[in-house]
Amino acid sequence: MLVAISVTSVLLVNKARDASGLVVHTVEVESQLSNLLLEIRRAESATRAYLLTSAPQFLAEYETAAANILPAADQLAKITSDNPVQVQNYAKLRAAIEHRLTEFARGIDRIKNNDVATSVKVLREGTATGAVRAIAEAGRDMRAEEDRLFALRTQAADRAQVLASSVTIAGSGLVIALAGFSVFLVRRSSRARDEAETKLRDNNLNLEAAIDERTADLREANDEIQRFAYIVSHDLRSPLVNIMGFTSELEELRSDIFRRIATLSREQSDSPLVPENATDTAEPLLEGADKQLSEDFTEALGFIKSSIGKMDRLISAILNLTREGRREFQPVRIDTRELMEGIVSTVAHQVAEAQANILIGELPQIVSDRLALEQIFSNLIDNALKYLKTGVPGEITVRGRTKLGFAIFELSDNGRGIDPKDHRRIFELFRRAGTQDKPGQGIGLAHVRALVRRLGGTMSVASELHQGSTFTITLPINWSAKRNTEKR
Repeated sequence: MLVAISVTSVLLVNKARDASGLVVHTVEVESQLSNLLLEIRRAESATRAYLLTSAPQFLAEYETAAANILPAADQLAKITSDNPVQVQNYAKLRAAIEHRLTEFARGIDRIKNNDVATSVKVLREGTATGAVRAIAEAGRDMRAEEDRLFALRTQAADRAQVLASSVTIAGSGLVIALAGFSVFLVRRSSRARDEAETKLRDNNLNLEAAIDERTADLREANDEIQRFAYIVSHDLRSPLVNIMGFTSELEELRSDIFRRIATLSREQSDSPLVPENATDTAEPLLEGADKQLSEDFTEALGFIKSSIGKMDRLISAILNLTREGRREFQPVRIDTRELMEGIVSTVAHQVAEAQANILIGELPQIVSDRLALEQIFSNLIDNALKYLKTGVPGEITVRGRTKLGFAIFELSDNGRGIDPKDHRRIFELFRRAGTQDKPGQGIGLAHVRALVRRLGGTMSVASELHQGSTFTITLPINWSAKRNTEKR
């Protein structure tokens, strides 16, 4: 609005200035006309004086006036050339002036020749001719035209000045009103901002207190869960040991049990109990239902021992997880390339067996927990080696980069790949995806993701079946153990 008012004011002021310039132009025309007529009168007066006195000074005055008449007429023609009416009037005036100057020149010539009577006659006839009337009429017409233009232009200039003044005054008043309204809005906004800041400070204080309280509750609940998991796992191991012991005893008693069954069966027949060359520990000869019972018994013991072993491994894994959760991380500066080369050296035998190649690219140095990083990358490399495609030379690549205060590690392989629908499943505890032809409890990746989170990072996977996998781990370059403790 201020710009619009300013532009309008400038346009109106320019218009008023143009109108004033036209008024001044009219005044200049009238002034030039007056000067021209004055020079004509001076020339006429000097001619008459010279006629009466023959004094040289009047001749000089005549010559000066006559020399100024035509230039003055040319200047008048120049400044009135923009007005067709004045052009016509000037043409009449110019013809009359040239005729009158001719009469003056003839009179002067007669005086110079001492023909005073003829000179007086010429001047007298010239005064009575139409040249003088024509000059007077043309001058009156030009002055009347300029007076008409002066009135119109003066009126237009006054109107433009009044309009410019009105717009300027109205604009100034509007600007003042807008300024006052702006001040009112700014003050209201400031009050609202102050109130919002006050509420925000109060909310922040309440939020911090709530967060601290909730964090303490979560930390206590987490510790309780870890203690519970440790106790449950520890208590489960005791009956498991008993089951393992009684299973071993039952396996040792198996021969005696089935020997007696064979004895009872053979007492009713003439067949020998055992072969003649058999030892005391030899398997008794069983037939029919007894033989099937023996096989079922052996198979059942095998299933029991297999399940006991699996449960023992799961309990051990849970105990390891709970111990790892209670371990305090210690941040140290780590040369990740050196750490990765150490991990690769420990799996060199597996790499050779799998006919694989592990390529380590540029890796950034970070501050983090060394043991946690060893566990993270050891699990990932072990998985990459475990799930390579049969008959295809394995290619495993580890590379890293930094971005916005974080180190981004990528571990890629050309193995079996993972179906996209199982990308979330593989990070869940005791869950596995794909063909289950490799040993494992489904804990490794869940443990890795938990460690990454404790280190303040994130973990993701990009993979397609039969197209290999890329695990991406993002960790802070400078990790703080204090911050991790607060999060826990």
